Amino acid sequence: MILLWMVLVPVLTGLACVITVQRTLRILFHVIGSVVTFAFVLYVVWDLAQHGSMEAFNQFFYADDVSAIILSIVGIVSFTASLHSIGYMQHEVSDGHIKVNQLRSYYLLLHLFIATMLFVPVVNNLGMMWVGIEATTVVSAFLVALYRTAEALEAAWKYLILCSVGIAFALLGLVVLYSSSVQVYGPAENRLNWTFLSRVAQPLPAHLLLLSFVLLLVGYGTKVGLAPMHFWLPDAHSQAPSPASALLSGALLNTAFFAILRMFAIVMRMEGSVFVSHLVLIFGILSLLVAFPFILLQQDIKRMLAFSSVEQMGIIAFAIGIGGEVGLVAALLQMFNHAMAKSTLFMTAGNMTQYYRTKNMGRMRGALQSMPYTGPLFLIAVFAVSGAPPFSLFTSEFAISANAFATGHWFGTALFLIVLAAIFGVMVYQSGRVLLGSTPHKEMMKERVGWTTIPLLLPLSFVLVFGLFIPHSVIEVLQHAALIIEGRAQ
Repeated sequence: MILLWMVLVPVLTGLACVITVQRTLRILFHVIGSVVTFAFVLYVVWDLAQHGSMEAFNQFFYADDVSAIILSIVGIVSFTASLHSIGYMQHEVSDGHIKVNQLRSYYLLLHLFIATMLFVPVVNNLGMMWVGIEATTVVSAFLVALYRTAEALEAAWKYLILCSVGIAFALLGLVVLYSSSVQVYGPAENRLNWTFLSRVAQPLPAHLLLLSFVLLLVGYGTKVGLAPMHFWLPDAHSQAPSPASALLSGALLNTAFFAILRMFAIVMRMEGSVFVSHLVLIFGILSLLVAFPFILLQQDIKRMLAFSSVEQMGIIAFAIGIGGEVGLVAALLQMFNHAMAKSTLFMTAGNMTQYYRTKNMGRMRGALQSMPYTGPLFLIAVFAVSGAPPFSLFTSEFAISANAFATGHWFGTALFLIVLAAIFGVMVYQSGRVLLGSTPHKEMMKERVGWTTIPLLLPLSFVLVFGLFIPHSVIEVLQHAALIIEGRAQ
């Protein structure tokens, strides 16, 4: 029942917010619902760390340590974005960017979006997982279009079209997977269940499994933002309200990656899985190479962060393609670290765009001086997401590089490190334009603090702490999750 309630609470919270007219009462429902949802997520993650797996409703719900990592990401980012939304969206109303009655729709969509992302890692049937991922697209598209400007509507339309094409490929992959399962074991309702396929994948026809994986990688890879299927991502992330952008980049991309990992784990249980690893590796390198020039030339601060997300998904794909227990642990750690740092960046960027009334970095100056709370948070998050020590992304990227060298991928690793170094330099340069110098305002405005800044300390604390120390219990969860993905554990 705990898994069901974890998904239902945000749905009920969203409905309570949309039917409540009085603002204070709506905010109260929103805060209580966010806290309860986060508490359910923490309990599920704690239980999974203790017992390894849990199931409910005749295995309709099933979660393991891979699910625990995705749930912890969605839980922390969602909780932070929910609290940040209170101050951010009120500011948007005050500035006239949205109407008061649109806030009710925003809170409904926000909580429905969280519910769909919590549903994906705990549903057992891969077909239902596909439904969950499609639901995240539909709900989040309305968030992207919330401002109802021509740019926002175009971004939402592009997001819907491209992700729908991608999800169609994923559906075709599931049909092929189901056919291979039925061909060997006969028709039954559990033939697309993860708990069934993870045990019996080896006798399935290899050519059908490989075809299924390629289709699913292209389909879900579109949602992940892997190049060259990433075209929806910069527009959607830049046009959505900043808390929604944080959710799109920090939580949704990893939720879609979870679906790829489930299929990857099935294919890894059969002979000839080297092709699959190489394919994921190529997508990873390609994403890194594509992201670099766009980060370099970008003027829109949120689009720059969006292309940084394409780079980060490339790093994770590269680590998964290299494989091995160390590589997979590092990939999962990179997922978590990136989610914490990038969600902080999007929300601090949101504070900056409200303060300077523009997303153009050429018109932002002196944020460290004029925004004494947001400026330092943005600076720390930039260095963190760029992989600088002592932050947690340095740890995971160092582990990825060391594992790649140790496994003999010399050329790929050298290319990987060169691109990372170049993107580090570009990110620091672009951020320096915003943070340094004197503010363009003749009369310096006072920065608004409270809901828009204090919640950001939560994800940032993980970036700082995990760079210095990772608890043994967390390492155990990561190692067991890596074994599941490798096909060496259930």
